[in-house]
Amino acid sequence: MRYLPLSAVVQLDIAPGPNEITREDGKRRIVVSANVRERDLGTFVADAQQAIADKVKLPTGYYITWGGQFENLASASQRLAIVVPIALLLIFVLLFTSFGSAADSALVFSGVPLALTGGIAALQLRGIALSISAGVGFITLSGVAVLNGLIIITAIQQLREEGRNILDAVREGTLKRLRPVLMTSLVAPLGFIPMAIATGPGAEVQRPLATVVIGGIVSSAILTLLVLPALYVMFRRDTPAHNPAESVVGEAN
Repeated sequence: MRYLPLSAVVQLDIAPGPNEITREDGKRRIVVSANVRERDLGTFVADAQQAIADKVKLPTGYYITWGGQFENLASASQRLAIVVPIALLLIFVLLFTSFGSAADSALVFSGVPLALTGGIAALQLRGIALSISAGVGFITLSGVAVLNGLIIITAIQQLREEGRNILDAVREGTLKRLRPVLMTSLVAPLGFIPMAIATGPGAEVQRPLATVVIGGIVSSAILTLLVLPALYVMFRRDTPAHNPAESVVGEAN
């Protein structure tokens, strides 16, 4: 058996190379990691994608995928796009079950867009982008906004069943429920203030949630006390109040 030196069959060139080669599905892969600070992940990735599209030309066969926390964010956004409409639909169904009237349910439900407007305005004022935690805050906000409207409409309906005309019922019912609505609307914002001004670990999740709830509840309380009674007078002026007691007596006779 004869041994030949390696230089007899190959040409050796010493050059720098990768310490490790990783593959996924048979393809080479290089992972580039980055930590995002003082801004939200979604807008950072959007800016990075735009910068790469403008300044980097990938060779044929190369491609870029975005994973890590951004991948979790994308999947959570897809789930949230399904959960939010279902939550709003369930709220409307519960209102319809309580009132037995689609018109009254729609009036109370009108407080939801009023609250969402305040939440979006609060995010804009603080320069915070829409995120998953903000979306959860909007769901919470919808329930509180509906609660305020339910308190006012229920008081107005009770006064109309007692025989008051619609203007007197709206005026007296709104004044009667002014304190409960204000108390309900102030408790949550005061509790969320520490989260809204948080700067420690996890603040990027707490700030959007607290900002949405505070801004939305404040706007909801103001607009519900002003807009909702006006909408009730506008759309329910010619509709007599339903008195359950009269229906029971009529069936008994």
